Amino acid sequence: MPQIKIRGIHENEILKISENMIDNLVEAVKCPRDYFEIECIKSVAIRDGKIAEVYPFVEIAWFDRGQEVQDTVAKIITDSIRNNLSVENMDLAFTVFEKEKYYENGEHF
Repeated sequence: MPQIKIRGIHENEILKISENMIDNLVEAVKCPRDYFEIECIKSVAIRDGKIAEVYPFVEIAWFDRGQEVQDTVAKIITDSIRNNLSVENMDLAFTVFEKEKYYENGEHF
């Protein structure tokens, strides 16, 4: 688990950077590679009654790992996308799970 949810960037583009990005994240977060999941979410943006291009947005859903690790993760993901894909601007946000409110198979952490 950290879950990386991406909107506004085609999955074929994310495939190009996914392995190297996860390599860097494994080192930064200090958790096994198979804990990471990237989900590319297809969405439709509507502005002023018209379909518009979806603004690139990344959400990382995880358990809190402190500000320093969070800053490092944000930089790794942002740099991976902006430096390797045709993405100039993007937003990124963290959703922090609370252990007593996160359940796996009916049991909280």
